[in-house]
Amino acid sequence: MTSKTISVSEDVYELLMKMKLNGESFTETIRRLAKRRSLVDCAGLWSDVPEEEMKTYQEGIEELRQQANESLETPR
Repeated sequence: MTSKTISVSEDVYELLMKMKLNGESFTETIRRLAKRRSLVDCAGLWSDVPEEEMKTYQEGIEELRQQANESLETPR
């Protein structure tokens, strides 16, 4: 496979370093990030999750939301 050299600013390099997974090359990191899907592409991805399992997820999310709201309301 051929390769190309690109220049990035120092701040972009630091961002890529933070986003790079353990053992992942910069090429793999950039490829993974470039392939991010839009929200529309994600429609239906959870359609095969049983209703009871989805209800459990939703309850957990609601509990976390309540905890977050309480922590924001509590003076420090």
